[in-house]
Amino acid sequence: MASVSSPQPPAIEFIGVEKRFAARGKSAEVLAAREVNFSIAQGEVVSIIGPSGCGKSTLLNMGAGLSKPSKGSVKVAGEVIAGPSKHVAFMLQKDLLMPWRTIAQNVEFGLELRGVRPAERRAVAERLLARCHLKGFDQHYPNQLSGGMRQRAALARTLAVDPLVLLMDEPFSALDAQTKMILQQDLARTVHEEGKTVVFITHDLAEAVALSDRILVMSERPGTIVEEIRVDLPDRQNPLQRRKLREVSDYVSRLMELLKLDAQADVH
Repeated sequence: MASVSSPQPPAIEFIGVEKRFAARGKSAEVLAAREVNFSIAQGEVVSIIGPSGCGKSTLLNMGAGLSKPSKGSVKVAGEVIAGPSKHVAFMLQKDLLMPWRTIAQNVEFGLELRGVRPAERRAVAERLLARCHLKGFDQHYPNQLSGGMRQRAALARTLAVDPLVLLMDEPFSALDAQTKMILQQDLARTVHEEGKTVVFITHDLAEAVALSDRILVMSERPGTIVEEIRVDLPDRQNPLQRRKLREVSDYVSRLMELLKLDAQADVH
């Protein structure tokens, strides 16, 4: 009798997650997130949007194992996250490259911490720097690169440890519009080719539509998921092409409605 394979668990899953923080100078606690439930399949790209202070970054911190839920659990590949996980990598708005290390040495850093041999580290760094359009810049230092090139190096460093899940907290928000779109293209193609799962936080609604399979919309604090939008558009690996589609504006308009941005504009 043939054995039946068990279904693949979600790459990352939030189950009844709640997060409370102690309020500075007060006895009461602040409820940052409540009853957060969602799962992301392996290979999906999902963006999370919501008002400032709604708990988006708090969710990523819990997903990375940097913070524990006050209630509920976060699972990666079916295992509860109890601390930093080798299956999860975090990329922030700031590149956080170490200025005293070359770009190649920065990319290799996570592998170095894991005890990977120098020759293997160099091979991984060379491959990813070429993929991120930084071939020939491996011996440069961070202060010799533009902001966009530094973020490419940060992406290569994030991918070097071969994570199952990439958590990305507004990684392109500090860049100019043209550089931002180029890096969106680089990210989309790279995660598609590498088969990575991405949780992406952004305030840029068009960026969310261009990059994502799904978009999760959060409420004001205490943040919870109030809507899930499935982006039914082709060419996720080609966001520049996606942006040209007329349907993008319809998705953006719907997201604006959910975030009540039109009402806020009228008030101001």
